[in-house]
Amino acid sequence: MPDTASPQPTPASKPATVPRAVIFDLGKVLLDFDYQIALRRLLPRCRISAEALRQLLLQDRLLVDYETGLISTAEFIARLTAATGYQGSEAEFRAGFGDIFTPIAPMLALHAELRARRVPVYVLSNTNELAVEFIRRQYPWFAEFDGYVLSYEHRAMKPDPALYAVAERLTGRRGPELFYLDDRPENVTAAQARGWQAVVHTDPAASRAALAATGLLDHGGPGT
Repeated sequence: MPDTASPQPTPASKPATVPRAVIFDLGKVLLDFDYQIALRRLLPRCRISAEALRQLLLQDRLLVDYETGLISTAEFIARLTAATGYQGSEAEFRAGFGDIFTPIAPMLALHAELRARRVPVYVLSNTNELAVEFIRRQYPWFAEFDGYVLSYEHRAMKPDPALYAVAERLTGRRGPELFYLDDRPENVTAAQARGWQAVVHTDPAASRAALAATGLLDHGGPGT
């Protein structure tokens, strides 16, 4: 779930089709996250500098390989331990690496509103097993989706078209029947290329307004 700026995609014209399902990205859409929290927790148990740990975790291929499912959780921990001299327990590592999230309350309210209207909702995320294990334990609402497409389970990361194809098979929907929210413009562009109704998530109010414009929600908010 890296967090880097990208050029904004050209907005697609809105299809007349009312979406039949809504797909959410996870990081920076439903949950904020900060890998600096993990770095601060792990560093006292490591034998390398803060900059070297940051480089290893956030700039080298290790995390990408893990989130693409090319290496297992056990191998990820083993490689980090060998490279850093990490001296804590595996339980400490799992807690330190996983607990980096903050719920984005208005987006969780949006998810709940869609569920109340019986709109099918899904997650499509570049993420890893440690993060998902923590989220499942910590946040009961994460169980309240109709399905999940998680990069590490399919050996593909957005914007790879293969991961979007998995989402289409899971939902049984294609093209404008799907509405997608993602904070990364390149991921939205890939969805638009498949005909999805997709917008870049910048703030909860704008994302809700975009959904309301499709006819799925009332424009004024819940209860209007």
